[in-house]
Amino acid sequence: MKFENSIQFARKLDQADPLKKFRSQFLIPKVNGKPSIYFTGNSLGLQPKTAAKFIKEELDDWATFGVEGHVHGRKPWLYYHKFTKKALAEVVGAKPIEVVAMNQLTVNLHLMMVSFYRPTKTRFKILTEAGAFPSDQYAFESQLKFHGIKPGKGLIELRPRKGEHTFRTEDILLAIQQHGKELALVIFGGVQYYTGQSFNIKKITEAAHKVGAVAGFDLAHAAGNVELSLHKHNVDFAVWCGYKYLNSGPGGMSGVFIHERHARNFSLPRFAGWWGHNEGERFQMKKGFKPMEGADGWQLSNVPIFQSAAHLASLEIFQQAGIKNLRAKSVLLTSYLEFLLNEIESSAKHFTIITPHHPDERGCQLSILMKQNGRKVFEYITKTGVIADWREPDVIRIAPVPLYNSFEDVFAFVQIFKESLSR
Repeated sequence: MKFENSIQFARKLDQADPLKKFRSQFLIPKVNGKPSIYFTGNSLGLQPKTAAKFIKEELDDWATFGVEGHVHGRKPWLYYHKFTKKALAEVVGAKPIEVVAMNQLTVNLHLMMVSFYRPTKTRFKILTEAGAFPSDQYAFESQLKFHGIKPGKGLIELRPRKGEHTFRTEDILLAIQQHGKELALVIFGGVQYYTGQSFNIKKITEAAHKVGAVAGFDLAHAAGNVELSLHKHNVDFAVWCGYKYLNSGPGGMSGVFIHERHARNFSLPRFAGWWGHNEGERFQMKKGFKPMEGADGWQLSNVPIFQSAAHLASLEIFQQAGIKNLRAKSVLLTSYLEFLLNEIESSAKHFTIITPHHPDERGCQLSILMKQNGRKVFEYITKTGVIADWREPDVIRIAPVPLYNSFEDVFAFVQIFKESLSR
């Protein structure tokens, strides 16, 4: 599509948008009494208007039934984790048996590493990207220490080439090959939080398996953002949070994917909890943990209903919109943002976009590296009604989310951003 730098063109794109109705299903924060330009869905997604209704239903059932809500509620609490399976499977490209909503992301990452990071004397290293989100870094370091391995010896952190901001897939694959005999686990983000780069999950997984390593992914910035095919691509495990692109509320439900080939491997070590025990025998209270098949067997505790209700409200919207449709709009929306930013200046005097240009290598986020007065620019756009994200030392992250952001949002932001550069 040939873009145009005009408000009329942006409005024309909005009028033709088949997903435009979904914007009205979210509560958009106001700044100075006016709806903000909200571009931080990569940090906390907006609240679906239906979330309050979903939560109130559970509050009402609690008031009406008390403990009997576990079996007599409109959505019986005993089975609540099952209600999100179909939607989650569609979002991450999985089978329902391979996914479950539970806990928070870092808890789930540790649980997965208990089962899938099994170091030996010769094969004990973890390969990941340098600059991963801190929770991942801390999890990797502490898991290594738990096994008596010094992080400096057991952790391989890849960096982009000198002078570059993002990774080349061929460099990742080469590193896996070079360290292959020592690798126990290869784990990357689905989308890198700082640069917005989307990693090639298929090729990384294939390379890891070829050398005998496990392949895992942190999809915090990928789930609900890019199309995923975890089952087809043979990923061993993945974790994600629900509060970013999945709009499930602050601290909301996380989720896990565990490939079907591990579904009945009950010899895998795991930290057990009673909600992961065989459902038919769960209330017999007997000794001897018998895990359920699939991802459900990794559950620890009964489901937090109110958080799960908010999660379910958002996932219902995802099912209505369709992840393929959302991705198609996202590509167009982010490409338009990139076009307008490049229209501001060609010399890259004030800023440069460090997110990859090709849509296959990014989600909806563009990371703008500021070369001068970055913090002042960020403060100006914030005062003017843009809710964006500043990441030290010099990056502004902008994430136009296809469920609730418009092309007019993108155009208005770029005008404000341009003004900020001249002040």
